[in-house]
Amino acid sequence: MKLLKTLLCSTAILCVANSAQAKQVMCVFDPAKATGDIYALMKDYQLAAKQWGGEIELRVDTNESVIAEDFKAGKCDAVSITGLRGRQFNKFTGSLDAVGAIPDLKLAVKIMQTLADPRFAQHMKNGPYEVAGVVPVGDAYLMVNDRSINTVAKAAGKKIAVLNYDEAQKIMVAQIGAQPVSADVLTFGPMFNNGQVDIIGAPAAVFKPFELHKGLDRKGGAIVNYPILQVTGNIIIRADKFPAGFGQKSREWVKSQLPRSFAILGKMKADIPKKYWMDIPAADKPGYQKMMREARIDLTKRGIYDKRMMKMLWSARCNEDRSNFECTLQDENYK
Repeated sequence: MKLLKTLLCSTAILCVANSAQAKQVMCVFDPAKATGDIYALMKDYQLAAKQWGGEIELRVDTNESVIAEDFKAGKCDAVSITGLRGRQFNKFTGSLDAVGAIPDLKLAVKIMQTLADPRFAQHMKNGPYEVAGVVPVGDAYLMVNDRSINTVAKAAGKKIAVLNYDEAQKIMVAQIGAQPVSADVLTFGPMFNNGQVDIIGAPAAVFKPFELHKGLDRKGGAIVNYPILQVTGNIIIRADKFPAGFGQKSREWVKSQLPRSFAILGKMKADIPKKYWMDIPAADKPGYQKMMREARIDLTKRGIYDKRMMKMLWSARCNEDRSNFECTLQDENYK
């Protein structure tokens, strides 16, 4: 049988045809499984991929950790996971979620569109893995179960849920004197709702599906209306399982979907009742910026964030607002 296969594959046309017929398994993380928005987007992706020679079979799961491990083991040829989980496969794109690095969703979309440019193709690859698209999940906000927790100082001693695989979160929580409590994407919502933790960080997109109003209503909590980071979603493939050029075509398709994502995420934030939002005084914002900047620089020095991405994001922030105090500084202008 092996000899027959070798003889058949000695003809280039037969080899290409055989390769084109092979299906790729894509494992999708969606907390709502087959009824979720992520899975719906991946169904559109599955259809579009046929134009690039992909024959994708979708498998959805609510356990992101299992999906990531299956991907590493070769049980999945592609995955759709969060950027925080995807950092282990590509630190460059995984650093888009760096604390305070992208101040708003509009700039996040602009940066993600830029990353689809072929000039960045080399940064999308890391060993056998290739990032085939980055999508916004939205601004992440701190949600507190008590409105009296309205400054960083008042967060000291409080319990904060941190994703168990993200070292950056554990370090930052420890630095402000709070207690990190290990969680994952599926457990941090229930932990907040039942009072196991006092504070979580989450995008508006999960407010309704995770019923976070329950945690806010327990003691009169609030959502601090100041983004701390951008949450992203990654499509990552094993490049050798897909036709040549598939990754670039995929990134360009994802880019075309970003305006749609921006509109959807904006509506999700607008749909959260106004009573839950808590603004911080304008005079306090520079202090938060400074604190997040110092944390980001520290985490980059520790090797958690990618220097190339940090430099790119610093440039993007300063192009948007040249009056920003950090633009005269060179700490993130890495060589």
